[in-house]
Parts: sequence; structure tokens; C-alpha cells
Amino acid sequence: MTQTAAAESVTGHDGNVLRVDGLVRRFGDLTAVDGVSFTIAQGETYGLLGPNGAGKTTTISMIAGLIAADEGTVSVVGEAMGPTKIGPKRHLGLVPQDLAIYPDLSARENLTFFGRLQGMAGAELKARVAEVLELTGLTDRAKGPTKDFSGGMKRRLNIGIGLLHRPTLLILDEPTVGVDPQSRNQILESVENLSGEGMAVLYTTHYMEEAERLCDRIGIIDSGTLQAEGTRDELIRLIGGVDNIQLTGSGDTAAAAEAIRSMPAVAQVNAERGLLQLTVHDAPAAVASIVTTATGSGMELSDVQISRPNLESVFLHLTGKALRD
Repeated sequence: MTQTAAAESVTGHDGNVLRVDGLVRRFGDLTAVDGVSFTIAQGETYGLLGPNGAGKTTTISMIAGLIAADEGTVSVVGEAMGPTKIGPKRHLGLVPQDLAIYPDLSARENLTFFGRLQGMAGAELKARVAEVLELTGLTDRAKGPTKDFSGGMKRRLNIGIGLLHRPTLLILDEPTVGVDPQSRNQILESVENLSGEGMAVLYTTHYMEEAERLCDRIGIIDSGTLQAEGTRDELIRLIGGVDNIQLTGSGDTAAAAEAIRSMPAVAQVNAERGLLQLTVHDAPAAVASIVTTATGSGMELSDVQISRPNLESVFLHLTGKALRD
């Protein structure tokens, strides 16, 4: 059986696997989470990004039913989630940042133990353990104690435990922390495959390139509030993101700069000797006409470079911090 069985079109009445509405959580005078709302659809990977202390862990804890919300609701496949709710937790796989494995047990023994906690047994459990060992690339190391595993192997086993019961929603809390590049890439490929097979994934990370690669939509949280949400391109447009084009060459750069300034896509031109720095809307669409205009005005180009805003730019704009702060 493939992992696709985890997501047999199980969604809530609104078509979403997860719905978070107006979550609030206070610790004394501190409001750690303040009105957070978002949804995750079947087959979607949603990235929740924020600096340390932004409220990510508290939000995840409420979604997983580990702590209660002071206000707001969480529903998983249409069922209300909370600390005393058993039904919706069956649809959930939680992979915490801290490793949740027994070091003196083997990978197979760890998976078997956690499978039994999920109510699995017999031939079904044995077959599923074998599938997960294969999925995580641990089949050849299934018998040795996990205390001898590398950091990357432990992380992959941690993810495998979360996948055992074929959850509809998988929560991955910084799953690549402290792993080597090879294991990290293997983990990312596994996450891509899971969403491709219909599983909903909630993903937190301190690596912006992971969010760029994996996430269909991203929510940026800071000071307990969801500051912005959307696809990569939608987030960039929210801050008025523009592209930069650098033209290097010789000849009549002044005439080229004057001609380029009149083009509709060009917002700004800074001219130096042999160099034009352009601020442009949608550089990939405009670059060909810009090059034609420059060369037609007497500039001989030796190099053209395009740089586009990225999620790091958006994050810094919204939070004033780098993601790893």
C-alpha cells in the first residue's frame, strides 16, 4: 500500500484538512498567540515561518491538541480538536523538533512500539514498518540501536514514526535541524512526495530555501500574529516587490539611461560609467525590450544580470528580523 492511502479525500465540510480560526493563547500577561487563522487543503504543504518567540510552537501545540486555546477553534477533517479529543488526533501525525525515539531500541523496534500505540498490530503493523523503513532509507540499519545513528538517520526515523498510521495531516516542526546535507535533501524529497500523494503538511523551518522549495502557501507569524499569508509571489507583491536589472557595458550609457527611463515597466534608473542599475516591474517580461532599447541607444552590453526579491526580503520587511533570529 502506498502513502496515498493516508489521504483518501478526508477533508472537512469546507474541503480543508485543517482549519484554524482565531486562535488565542495567553500565559499570564503574555499573549503568545493572538488571533491566528489559516487553512490547509488536501495535498497542500503550508509553511509557518517566524523568528524565535513568534508563537509557532504554541500554535502547533494547539493544533495538535496538546494544549487548549483560550479563544478560537481548530478542526481536523471537520472534527474539533482539543486536549481531550481522541477522534481528530487519529488523523494527525506530529514530528516534533526534539527527537522522540528510544535510543536503546532499533529502528524496527521503535516503529513497532509506536505503531502499537496507534492501535496497529499483526501483519498490518509488520508490513507498515517495512514500508516506512524503506521510505526513510533505513532498511539496512533496521536492527541496530538508534543511539548509534547519525543525526540525519535519527531525524528520518522521527519522521517515519509520524507517518506510520498514514495521517491525513502531518506536522513537521523543523525536521532538518542539525542534519547533514545528504540527509536534509532526502528529507525534503520525502516531504515533496507526501504532498504529491495527497497528504496535507504543516511545515516549520528556519531555512528559507526549504520554504521556497516545499511550500504551496506560507504564513509569516510574529509577536503571536499572522502578519501575512499567501503563495511566494503573492507575498512578494504584498510588499510591492520589484526586480533589479544591472546592465554593464560601454558606449553611450547616458543616452541608454534616458531612453530606458521612459519605458512603462521601469521604475528607476541609476547610471554610472559603464553601468546602469534599473528597478523594474516583472524583469523577466521586460528584459528583452530593455536590452533592445539600450543597444539601440548606443550602449554596447557586456553583461546583463537580473535579481528578484525573495521570501527573505518579505520576512525582513514584515518582522524586521532574519528567519533564524
